[in-house]
Amino acid sequence: MKVVFAGPTLPDAVNLVPTDVEVRGPAKHGDFVAAVTEGATVIGLIDGYFEDVAPIWHKEILFALSQGVRVYGSSSMGALRAAECAAFGMIGIGKIYSRYESGELVDDSDVAQIHGPREMNYVSLSEPLVNVLATLEDLFLRCQLDHAEYVGLMTSAKRMFFKERTYRAIVANADLPNNSSRETLQMLLRKNAINQKRRDALELLDAIATADDRRVEVPTAWTFASTRQWRKIL
Repeated sequence: MKVVFAGPTLPDAVNLVPTDVEVRGPAKHGDFVAAVTEGATVIGLIDGYFEDVAPIWHKEILFALSQGVRVYGSSSMGALRAAECAAFGMIGIGKIYSRYESGELVDDSDVAQIHGPREMNYVSLSEPLVNVLATLEDLFLRCQLDHAEYVGLMTSAKRMFFKERTYRAIVANADLPNNSSRETLQMLLRKNAINQKRRDALELLDAIATADDRRVEVPTAWTFASTRQWRKIL
C-alpha cells in the first residue's frame, strides 16, 4: 500500500496518482504510525498540519523507516522533515528540499501558508516564501526585474510574517526605485508566479508511482528506540 499526505500544495493529488496510491490529507501527529500499522510500504509526505494541530513527529518517521517503509518528502512539511531525517534514510525530493538540506533555508515558516479548508479545495490565502523566491529569481534572470526592484521585493517578502505575505503586500511594503510602478510589478508577479511547492510535489508523485510496492530491508546503521514515552503516546 502506497500513501501520500497532501493538501494545499497539491489539492488535486487524488486525480494525479495511479489507483494503487492512496491520497490522505495533510499529515498530523499519529498519521504515520497509523499508515505503517495498516500496511503501508511507501509513504510520501508533502503537506502537514502545524501550529494549532500537533505536527507529524520525527520519531514516527524513524519508526516507519525502521519497519522497512520507504519515506519520501518534498515541497512543504515533507521538505522540512526530509532534510531533518535524511541521515536516517528519508528521501528528499525537489528544489525546496535541496535548499533546506544545504542550509540555504532554515526557517520552517518559509514553506508555510494559510489556506481555506478541504471543502474549499484548500484555496490559498497567502504566498509561501519559497514560491515567492522562485518567482523573483526567475523574473530577475529573465531581466523582467532590475536589480533594485529584485532586492526591494526580496527584502519585503523575507521580512513579512507568513500569514500576511501576498504579492500585493510584498509590493506595497517594498523599498522600490521612484520610477517603478507598483501596479505593474504586482501584475507582473501574479502573471509569472511560480508554484515551486507544486512542482516539487509532482516530482514526489512520480517517485511514489514508480517505487516498488513492498518494504525494503530495515536499516542496520541505527536502531529504533522504543521508549516508554513512545509506547505511552502511540
